[in-house]
Amino acid sequence: MRLGYFSMPMHPLGREWADTLREDRDAVILADQLGFHDAFIGEHLTDRHENITNSLLFLATLIPATTQIRLGTGTTNLSHMHPVLVAAQSAMFDHLSGGRFILGVSPGALPSDAEVLGIINEDRNKMFAESIAVITKIWESEPPYDIDLPGNRFKVTTSTTIDLDLGVGVMPKPLQQPRPEIVGTVVAPFSKGVIAMGAADFHPLSANFLLPQWVATHWPNFVEGKESVGQTADVADWRVARTIFVADDDATAQRYGRDDANSPYRFYYSQMYKKMKKIGRLELFKTHRDQPDDEITLEAVLDKLVITGTAASVAEQLLAFRDETGDFGEIVYAGLDWVDPTLARRSMELMAGEVLPAVNRAILAGEAAS
Repeated sequence: MRLGYFSMPMHPLGREWADTLREDRDAVILADQLGFHDAFIGEHLTDRHENITNSLLFLATLIPATTQIRLGTGTTNLSHMHPVLVAAQSAMFDHLSGGRFILGVSPGALPSDAEVLGIINEDRNKMFAESIAVITKIWESEPPYDIDLPGNRFKVTTSTTIDLDLGVGVMPKPLQQPRPEIVGTVVAPFSKGVIAMGAADFHPLSANFLLPQWVATHWPNFVEGKESVGQTADVADWRVARTIFVADDDATAQRYGRDDANSPYRFYYSQMYKKMKKIGRLELFKTHRDQPDDEITLEAVLDKLVITGTAASVAEQLLAFRDETGDFGEIVYAGLDWVDPTLARRSMELMAGEVLPAVNRAILAGEAAS
């Protein structure tokens, strides 16, 4: 099993924007030093807590500061910009990073982002599907492109302006061929989008705020999508994010990871609870679909979704989680605000140095025994 990092931390109000951006960069640089496989960075335009506005721009600052970690948008919100811009800018980033780029994509879920862009009444899932089809078609095609897919609003051509002698009318291709890995974040139980991902050879990343039984619904759909095009699904292609805090002792783990009023884990899920309640999506936190809303409390959410403890305890909890969901290829560590930088750094060190090796030893021992 690989170890990845995901950063869309909810920073408390009152912190300087430059300070939170610096902290978020430091976390990815540390992940690189600790051997994390990849790092995904999210983006929002209108959220003061989740305040990275362009994941690709942020990641560009990390290219010279890191050496091996793969840098992924987590996600590029495809309803927010024309697919030609995404294709061209992603291709350049892939070259700048020496082929370390992963294109993470989603429609864009924040209603206030959609409102400020004037697309709140648009079908953003349809915009997403249309956009990704055009992005991949651009990378597959040669100029003048003449991309005019049925029912797709985005038409791409340079047929009237192309001049190959002058080098104009030609879009860049990424360094990785035929294209970079494309990853889609999955935020809903039984997501049909995962079927489409499998058919298109995109890879799913299951969100950290989903209960284990809902995460488990993603793999069968990915398999279905793969089988629909005559391919076999590989668990190495499935990433699962979790909210994890590892400490040297149980008392610190319980305090910082859950109980303290200033715990970044408590703050994160307090914000998530309020957001999901406001937009009518509390079902994400329900153990069964007909569970009454008033049974969903912050304490219950913390108990179900925060994995915290010593390295040995967290390894046991992750293995128990894997028993519920089935095998997957990468555990993605969700980064939060560094209320206590020493504890935050130590958690990542323990995760990479002790937890993951223990999990992989247990997996290998289980495979050998079977």
